[in-house]
Amino acid sequence: MFGPTIRLNKDLWDRIKKCAGAAGYSSPEEFVEHILERELAKLEDAVTDEEIVKKLQGLGYID
Repeated sequence: MFGPTIRLNKDLWDRIKKCAGAAGYSSPEEFVEHILERELAKLEDAVTDEEIVKKLQGLGYID
């Protein structure tokens, strides 16, 4: 699959590979995609930008 790419620091990538393998994912990329889809689904339920910000704050992603 070709598409946009993102850069991650080596320590984070090593953690991702370890967790992906332990959880039975076929690749670290599949694991990252699943995690992102799951987190986006939580946010997509929000109707307004304010609700999205509140959800992100509740998840600890922003202050």
